Amino acid sequence: MSRNDPAAIDRLMTQPGRWAVVGLTGNTARPAHSVAKRIRDDLGMTIVPVSPKGEVVHGEPGYRTLAEVPGRIDVVDCFVNSRRVGAVVDQAIAAGAGAVWLQLGVVDHEAAARAAAAGLDVVMDTCPLIELGARLRQGWTLDPRRTPPLAPRA
Repeated sequence: MSRNDPAAIDRLMTQPGRWAVVGLTGNTARPAHSVAKRIRDDLGMTIVPVSPKGEVVHGEPGYRTLAEVPGRIDVVDCFVNSRRVGAVVDQAIAAGAGAVWLQLGVVDHEAAARAAAAGLDVVMDTCPLIELGARLRQGWTLDPRRTPPLAPRA
């Protein structure tokens, strides 16, 4: 229910979860490819690729739409043009997602307001890797052997 609330970002990045990454394809030149890999490898999240082709990415089965994704979705991470994000947010709400994360450069205040009104946490115009770097600079620790891998300094 928050927008770029640091506590919500901390929670999303430290609680094990299932992240549907909309716009994730096998194209290694696209930012979604490397960011999703780091979300999985560094933060320990399960990633679910969502793109029109529904292709397997990073060994994970892909889906064409959020509606096709079986099971719970904790975070919908949006690597789509701002003009398309409203429809993705509406699908995230319908799927019962817990949060939407609009990547750096992806901004839609109306869609964010709809998501917040539906009870979803909203993060907009930033990247999990930027937020990860900020936390590491603040003294947080990252240890992939630990659950959760990211934790504040003790």
